[in-house]
Amino acid sequence: MLSPLSRKPSVRRQPTQRGSVLIESLVALVIFSMGVLALVGLQTAMMKNSSDNRYRAEAQLIAQTHLANMMAFGGDAASYISQVNRETIKTELPNGTLTFSPITNSMVSVTVGWQVPGGAPHQVNASSYLFDVTAE
Repeated sequence: MLSPLSRKPSVRRQPTQRGSVLIESLVALVIFSMGVLALVGLQTAMMKNSSDNRYRAEAQLIAQTHLANMMAFGGDAASYISQVNRETIKTELPNGTLTFSPITNSMVSVTVGWQVPGGAPHQVNASSYLFDVTAE
C-alpha cells in the first residue's frame, strides 16, 4: 500500500487563455456599437431627405397653383401677377421666394425658391402657355 506521502502531488495546470471571453465580448460590443452608429447616421440622412422632398413638393404645388389661377383669370394674367402677395410664401417655405417671368408669346414661368438654414438654395420652375379661351 502506498503511504500518503508517496503519492504524486497533482499538478494544477494554469489555463493558457485567460481573459479570452472578456476580449471576445469587448470586440462583439465594439462591432455592435458601430452597427448602431451606422443606423443612426442612416436615420439622420433619411430625415434630411424627407424634409427636402416635402419642401420640393410644397414648392411645386405653389407654382402649379399660381399657374392654374392665371389660367382661370383668362387673358389678363398680368393683372393676377400684380395682385399676388409674394410675402405669404415665407410662411409656407423657409426663406421662400416667388417670382414670375415676363409673359412672352403667351408663356409664363413661375419660380419658387427656398433655403433651409445652413442648407443650399433650391428652386422649382413651372411654365405654361396661357391662352384666352373666352368665346367671342
